Amino acid sequence: MAGTDRQRTLIAEGPAIILVEPQLPENIGMVARAMANFGLAELRLVKPREEFPNEKARSAASRADHIIDAAQVFEDLPSAIKDLNFVYATTARERDAFKQVRGPVEAGVVLRQRFNRGERTGILFGRERIGLNNDEVSLADELVTFPVNPAFSSLNIAQAVLLMSYEWMKSGLEKHTDTAFRGPELAPAPKDQLQGFFNHLEEALQARGYFRPMARKEIMVNNLRGVLTRPGFSDSELKLLRGVLVSLDFFSPDTPRGAGAPEGRKRAKPIDEPANERPTDDE
Repeated sequence: MAGTDRQRTLIAEGPAIILVEPQLPENIGMVARAMANFGLAELRLVKPREEFPNEKARSAASRADHIIDAAQVFEDLPSAIKDLNFVYATTARERDAFKQVRGPVEAGVVLRQRFNRGERTGILFGRERIGLNNDEVSLADELVTFPVNPAFSSLNIAQAVLLMSYEWMKSGLEKHTDTAFRGPELAPAPKDQLQGFFNHLEEALQARGYFRPMARKEIMVNNLRGVLTRPGFSDSELKLLRGVLVSLDFFSPDTPRGAGAPEGRKRAKPIDEPANERPTDDE
């Protein structure tokens, strides 16, 4: 889903993402991309298997270069979290630990609250194959686990980071239903406009022999009106539909689009159609 816009302000805040002994640089790059999608910027790597910075990671990051360039590498986990006030550890399995376990939604809210209080926070993610060991989990304050299929609970590290990054971003919205952009707010058209459209449509269908047999015309008209009253058309949408009907009335299949009305073709004004909505021979 494309959507990079270099003209807009880049959001770069929130908890540090800490990867413990990541193996593939491509996974590191995809983690950076997921972070950038949802406004996170601080990436910490504990003993990555391959030397870092790494061009494979940069390529997989898909222009999230600000995260790759600023990433820090540490020799051990205690060093990577020593300046943080609160740390979550992600896990896909139950642990024998006396720690609070939260879902990603609740964890996102907790992280946002702590961020707003000025605390520095982080989220631990384990190795691609085996995750975090118990000693590493013991360094965290609380655990996060995802509501996944219990028979197939393994997540790619970039997927896990994406889920937490999304919950972090969502926790900062005024409403959890907010989106990046909205369509226009369209008020339903007045009923007289809708009635005019119905009359116009009925006239056009009558001229083309749609109502067969004629004994069923009333039922067919009522069915059409039942379908067309459900969407709650706006005034501008009805004008668009009326324009379609005008074109069907006015132009033949042999007339090139944009060539104007064929000579001698002029449609009578339909019932209730505003005069300024009818095409003329000069259009």
